[in-house]
Amino acid sequence: MGARFKRIVLKLSGEILGGAARHGIDETVMGALADEIREVHDLGVQVGIVTGGGNIFRGLAASTRGMDRVGADYMGMLATVINGLALQHSLEKRGVQTRVMSAIEMARVCEPYIRRRATRHLEKGRVVIMAAGTGNPYFTTDTAAALRAIEIGADAILKATKVDGVYSADPIRDASATFFPRISYLDILNRGLKVMDSTAISLCMDNRLPLVVFNVGERGNLLKVVQGEEVGTLVGEA
Repeated sequence: MGARFKRIVLKLSGEILGGAARHGIDETVMGALADEIREVHDLGVQVGIVTGGGNIFRGLAASTRGMDRVGADYMGMLATVINGLALQHSLEKRGVQTRVMSAIEMARVCEPYIRRRATRHLEKGRVVIMAAGTGNPYFTTDTAAALRAIEIGADAILKATKVDGVYSADPIRDASATFFPRISYLDILNRGLKVMDSTAISLCMDNRLPLVVFNVGERGNLLKVVQGEEVGTLVGEA
């Protein structure tokens, strides 16, 4: 079965990389993700990845405890680079050439994020991990994923979560929550659904960038989404 998308941006939250403990890096989870990314890569799909950092440090949470928000956000950005390097290691162990590119320059550790260079890596069949968010405080890694996907001309953002897609409420806390197989950007904004922050959703809406929200914990779901199977929730225009 062929691929529905030629180029994707996969958004991985720090909590997913932390596994059941939700902090630190769970090597079993990281290995399973790397296996799935390799399967997608083997289809010829160009894969960009944006990592979160909440398993190591969450800037917004630290700022509510009295830490300077700008400094806390930069600490969160550095955490995403740690996750990116760990994922790069897992992918390269599986024979997948991977580049980590950071919005904050750190030449000894990884490449600076340059749009044209990122696109060239993708064209050469390398997975590109785009770390350090947008490089600016007050912006989430969800917004970074939307921005990077638009910049590199991705066909879609695939947002990996721990639930099956978009619900009317948190399905873990509310058993009566309704699942949406399809929903519009505007509906998400109007209902205040916590799929991505409003800046990220608005960027997707303004640029007509499809977003698929799916459960990455179920083995094979990432491949199914890329192959066009109806897995998770498709977010698009009305």
